[in-house]
This record gives sequence, C-alpha cells and structure tokens, in this order.
Amino acid sequence: MQRFRVDSVRRSLTNIATWSCFTVLLLLIIAFGGGTGSAAQLTAALSILALAVHAVIALGWVEATVFAAICLTVTFVMENIGVLTGFPFGRYTFIVGRDMPHIGVIPMIVGPLYFGMGYASWVIASLLIGFRVERPQSVYALIAVPLISAFVMTQWDVVMDPSASTLSGAWIWYNSGGYFGVPLSNFLGWLLVTWLYFQGFAIYSYKRRRHDAYPLFYRLFWSLPILLYLAAGLCRLPPLLASDSTLVDAAGHIWSAADIRETAVIAMLFTMVPTSLLALLRLVGPEGCRLSRKG
Repeated sequence: MQRFRVDSVRRSLTNIATWSCFTVLLLLIIAFGGGTGSAAQLTAALSILALAVHAVIALGWVEATVFAAICLTVTFVMENIGVLTGFPFGRYTFIVGRDMPHIGVIPMIVGPLYFGMGYASWVIASLLIGFRVERPQSVYALIAVPLISAFVMTQWDVVMDPSASTLSGAWIWYNSGGYFGVPLSNFLGWLLVTWLYFQGFAIYSYKRRRHDAYPLFYRLFWSLPILLYLAAGLCRLPPLLASDSTLVDAAGHIWSAADIRETAVIAMLFTMVPTSLLALLRLVGPEGCRLSRKG
C-alpha cells in the first residue's frame, strides 16, 4: 500500500511537471513564435522536439521514423525543385538560414518544420475523420485523412506566409502575388507537397493495418499536438501591437505591415482556430472518450 501511494504521488508530480513545461512552451510560442529572431527559433526547435517525442510515443519508433523520412524526402526534393524551377510554388528563394547547413539550396530547418506541423496536422485530420489516431482501416480513410491533413497544414501557411515573407523577409517571392506578395501558386504547391508525403505515409501505414493498434492514451495526451498547432496560429496576435510601416516586396509592390498582421489574425481566427476546436471537441466527445483512456 505504501509503495502504491509513493508511485501514485510520483506519477502525479511527473504529470504536473510535464504539463507545467508544456504550458510554458505554449506561452513562449504565442509570445515569440510570430517573429524571426533567436527566441522564435528556440521556440520552433522546442516545438519540433516535443512533437517528435509525441510521435515516437504515439506511433512507435518505426512508424514515426518512416513518417519523418517520407516527409523530409518529399519536402527537400520538392522545395529544391521549387527554388530551382519555380514549380510548384512559384519563383522564390530563402533568405533566412543562410548560415545554416543546407540540403541542396534549402536551409535544413525547413524539413523539421514540415515534419512538426505535418504530424500535428495528421493527428487533427485523423480525429476529424475517425475520432482517433490510427492506421487507415479502409480505402475511405486512406484517401480522406491525407487530403484533410494537407488542407490543415496549408491553413497554417495561409496564416504564416505573408508575415514571414513580405513582412519579415525570411524568403522572397520574385513575382509577388495578390495575397500581400504571396502568389496563389504557393498555396496550391503546399497542398500538393504536403498531400504527397501524407499520402505516402498513409499507404505505408495502410499496409500495416493488421498490426497491433496504437496504444490508447489519455485524451490530454492527444490534445498536445492540437494545442501546439493552435499556438502556431495564436502567435500572430502579439504582432498586432507593433507600429505600421510601408513595405516594398521584390516585385516592387507596396504593402502595409499593419494590414498584413491584421489579415493574418483574421485568417487564423477562421481557419486554424475552428479546425483546432473541432478536433478537440471530437477528442472529448462520446466517441473520443470511448476510444481513449479517460482523463
């Protein structure tokens, strides 16, 4: 009995410490994630690490590694093609990360960002389609989950890209575009590239659908990637307090910094926020409760 009490206290303290650290990470993302400085880079690295650990626990080493391998391979191949040829995103080049190691002409950080947000998008899409994260068990899931994952992922880019490119200059669009300097082709390219690696992983995991199911975890565990995805959108709120300025993009078009920031928040409120809330509601609803541990 005494040992049981000690173990129970230890588990409680571990849970409190874990959630305290996670809450601090969420607050750091919201406070600094909308910038491009060292604080933003640190929070991005911590977020990717947290999502990688979550993926290993949830999917197992093998499938988490396969997910990362497919994601990174497709990402770096298509991003290199994009910079060199303009397909499928449009004509652009990276300015950020010039001192970082590169895969071809792409800064190494780009791939992990695709992985982290991609994994969160996969979790959200899985909950929207079937109430739980599992390997596709039908042709319907094989098609639906990757497709919805790609849209969930692209929502983030819709919110993030004008601020990161036109405003912060992390990359530049040579021919500009109607969405504060970002062309429509960029978002179509994101849909294609993310769908390719989501579909690749879906095919792999579909072939393993007869294996033992993923372990059941507490609902709070599955909420972690959803909350990290949501925080990546909420980080657009603090920049609203910055003063306005006039920006000129690579094609010579003039934009207002305040308009870019406000539009990012509007897009976030009506894309990333409802998507995240719907996934959380599916998770805590009757079916979500039945298919995961309570808590």
